[in-house]
Amino acid sequence: MTVINTKNAPAAIGPYVQGVNMGNMVITSGQLPVDPLTGMMSAAIEVQTFQSLENVRAIVEAAGFTVANIMKTTVFVKDLNDFSAVNVVYEAFFTKYGAPFPARSCIEVARLPKDAKIEIEAIAVV
Repeated sequence: MTVINTKNAPAAIGPYVQGVNMGNMVITSGQLPVDPLTGMMSAAIEVQTFQSLENVRAIVEAAGFTVANIMKTTVFVKDLNDFSAVNVVYEAFFTKYGAPFPARSCIEVARLPKDAKIEIEAIAVV
């Protein structure tokens, strides 16, 4: 197992790593919608969704994988009323990278770190 650490995704805010590379599999930690360059987070669910996905992409790519290698995501949302807006961005993201849609779970949660509206984790396999 190799720890993944990239400046292209936000640093972990607790005792965990951005992701781990198991050789043929990458498992990311949940990615908040924090811009790694500014440390800021938009209030808009669409922007938050895109940023969380971009953070996942950065970790997967740091391990030498691509978006097309993502086989499973788990999406945590603060409000399931945002489900449709999240889906629009999610679909556009995977389409942009020419990747098939992965298996996915979407779960409403009471609260997320930094009061984010979304957090996304992924498993990628080669």
